[in-house]
Amino acid sequence: MSESLLAPGAVLALWTILMLGWLAITRFSAMSKAGIDIKVAPPGGRGADLESVLPPPTNWKSHNYTHLCEQPTIFYAVILFLHLSGGNTDLTRGLAWAYVVLRIVHSLWQSTVNRVPVRFLIFSLATFCLFALSILAVIATLG
Repeated sequence: MSESLLAPGAVLALWTILMLGWLAITRFSAMSKAGIDIKVAPPGGRGADLESVLPPPTNWKSHNYTHLCEQPTIFYAVILFLHLSGGNTDLTRGLAWAYVVLRIVHSLWQSTVNRVPVRFLIFSLATFCLFALSILAVIATLG
């Protein structure tokens, strides 16, 4: 495992881009099956406009990509705070990797099975890791 606290952030950033690719592939395929020609789509259309047209499993990938652009932004800031303030420890690296693994598992679950109770548990565990990292970042930056 990398000794860098930034490595989990880089992995999560890459995962987010991979999710964007999965989203695009499934969305364009579903649009083709639905007879939607992107070349004649009305101007100003948004992905959210497809919610009622495309099947739920296609939309799940979009929902997850949106989620990866929300809470993880706090994660990126927190690991930078820790990295810059000397908070790179075995504990913070372990929590950061746990957060990333849980977010990837959350992505796979939400994008394929999407049963909310399990998804909420995975999300809650990841959020606990982020909360702990945030506390440690405050301690490191005040110390």
